[in-house]
Amino acid sequence: MTETPKIAQKAPFPVEVTEGKTYFWCACGKSSKQPFCDGSHKDTGFNPVKYTAEASKKVFFCGCKNSDKQPLCDGSHAKL
Repeated sequence: MTETPKIAQKAPFPVEVTEGKTYFWCACGKSSKQPFCDGSHKDTGFNPVKYTAEASKKVFFCGCKNSDKQPLCDGSHAKL
């Protein structure tokens, strides 16, 4: 059985990212610091997804944890 992630929210998280900075997106959905990892994935089959900003801008991190473009939103939450 494959573990499914907890849906943090059925909408993306808009975040102003800084060029060159690395972020670790929560893939399990259990982090209290959404959309970023706080270590809550321990003892799950999930690992955070590393994202390095290519430019300083607003990006939309996936909140439902079902995006095919992880860690960014691809609209998958609309089908949940």
